[in-house]
Amino acid sequence: MGAGFSWSEEREPHAERRRRLLERYPQVKELYGPCPRTKWVCAGLVLTQLGLAYALRDAPWWALLLVAYGVGGVINQALLLAIHELSHNLAFKKPLYNRAFALFVNLPVGVPVAETFRYYHLLHHTHQGDGELDTDLPTELEARLLANRALRLLWLAGQGLAYGLRPLFVHPKRPDAGELLNLALQLAFNVAIFYFWGGKALAYLPISSLIVMGLHPIAGHYISEHYVFRAGQETYSYYGPLNWLAFHVGYHNEHHDLPYIPGSRLARLRAIAPEFYDTLYVHTSWTSTLWRFMTEPDLGGYSRIKRRRARARA
Repeated sequence: MGAGFSWSEEREPHAERRRRLLERYPQVKELYGPCPRTKWVCAGLVLTQLGLAYALRDAPWWALLLVAYGVGGVINQALLLAIHELSHNLAFKKPLYNRAFALFVNLPVGVPVAETFRYYHLLHHTHQGDGELDTDLPTELEARLLANRALRLLWLAGQGLAYGLRPLFVHPKRPDAGELLNLALQLAFNVAIFYFWGGKALAYLPISSLIVMGLHPIAGHYISEHYVFRAGQETYSYYGPLNWLAFHVGYHNEHHDLPYIPGSRLARLRAIAPEFYDTLYVHTSWTSTLWRFMTEPDLGGYSRIKRRRARARA
């Protein structure tokens, strides 16, 4: 970890694996396209979370925090991962419908993220490991701080803040019309919640979002996806039961290989082409991933593979 980031002179691995996979199994293209259940699942999650916010409007803070950690955070993490699906146009055929629906799904999250996430996440796919464009990578400052275990614990507890603020320093951009609309809708929604249901109902929503991105079992997926647990491998999958609460984001190698396939069908991709995935290291527990990241001296902020920009290598 003290030697700094691992550097690769190779291009990101998923485009080449995609080429070989499609050459051998062209039938996987039948898995492409939106999952019709996504919109109904999302609508149910939104209504459930709003029902909890209403029910907690007069609850003591300890009860609010307990529900936020045990239930509300799981719902909001699912909604955030639904926004991830929508950024790949996997709920509706028309991209505009996906973007518009993402603004609705965003409302219980409490802060406007849908439009900004879409921009940076698509860059993450096309420029994986690029220190200037892939804002999923920790910064040099973060990596140095994470050499200290106490600071690593604080960083894990506040991962949501790290992910939200990092783009402002790594690859800042001027807000576009979509982001401004996202902000306006979210502010209007938050004001309405505060006016009709009060401050606790409003506070419950962003607290649920932040608490589940920290020291929470589902938050293990942030660490499990690209932090290096086996030398040379930069993307990792998890096939455990928590996928059912997270739009199957654990199938992360499969997702990066073919991002046109919704999470609900990624297990079928793996079943069709097992030889492309069975030799890769996989995580068996998101909770143990957090524990290992916290306790193992080989792991930390520098446990990521970086690459120089493609035009610089050309």
